[in-house]
Amino acid sequence: MTSVLITGAAGRIGGYLRSGLPPLGWHLRCLDLAGPAEHDGLPWSIGDVADAEVLSKAMVDVEAVVHLAGIPTEAPFADLRQANIEGTYQVFEAARQAGVHRVVYASSNHAVGFHESGAQLTTAVRPRPDSLYGVTKVFGEALGSFYADRYAMDVAAVRIGSCFDRPPGERSLATWLSPNDSVRLIDALLRAPSFGFQVLYGISANTRAWWDLAPAIALGYRPEDDAEDFAKEVLSDRAPLSEDDPDRRYVGGRAALGSW
Repeated sequence: MTSVLITGAAGRIGGYLRSGLPPLGWHLRCLDLAGPAEHDGLPWSIGDVADAEVLSKAMVDVEAVVHLAGIPTEAPFADLRQANIEGTYQVFEAARQAGVHRVVYASSNHAVGFHESGAQLTTAVRPRPDSLYGVTKVFGEALGSFYADRYAMDVAAVRIGSCFDRPPGERSLATWLSPNDSVRLIDALLRAPSFGFQVLYGISANTRAWWDLAPAIALGYRPEDDAEDFAKEVLSDRAPLSEDDPDRRYVGGRAALGSW
C-alpha cells in the first residue's frame, strides 16, 4: 500500500480525498495548520508547509505527495508569497530531499483565467493569470516543471475548476469538479506510469465544459459526473448570464475583474 502525503488535508478537497482514497488502497498521511474537525483515524502532522522541518518529518517513508495547501483565493501578496510561493517551494524541495518521485500539485483555472471562454481551452495556451493568486499558481507550475526536468520527478499540475458538492452557479456548469471525480482524478494520477511533467485541467465530464480533458484522460482519468445533472436546479432561480458578464466571458470568471 503506497503512502501518500496530502498537504492542506483539512480543506474541502482534502476532505474529499481523505474519504475517497483509502478505500482505493492508498495509505494517507495528512498535513495542515490544524487537524480535522472530527477525528478521522488518519495520521496527522500539524504545521506550516513553509516550515522545512515540519515537512521533513511529514515526508518520512512517503512515496507521493498531493500538494493542496495554500491560500485558495485572492489575498495580499505578502500572504500569498508565504503560503503559495514559499510553501510550494518547500514542499517540492522536501519531496526531493526525501526521495519522493511524484507530486500532484493543485494549480488552478485562475492560472489561465484571463483567456476568454467559448472555444475549448487546451493546456497549450500561455498562462494568463487573472489575479495575484493566479500568478502564484503559475509559479507552482513552473517550479513543478523545473523539478521534473532537473530531478526526474513526475509532477502533475492540475488546474482545478470549481470543486464543490454541487455546482454553485451557472459558470460552474462548465467548470465543476465533483467530489467523486476529484478522487478519481487523483487516484489516476497516483497510479499512472511515469509521465514527467504534465499540466491538465481538473473538471468532471461536463456537457458545457470549457476545458480540454484529453491530457487527464491520457493519464487514466475517467470522470463519471456531469454538472448538467444540476442545471435545472442551478438556473431555476436566476436569469442567464449575459454574454459580457465576466462569469461567462472569462475562464477565471469575475476574478479577471478583481472580484471574488
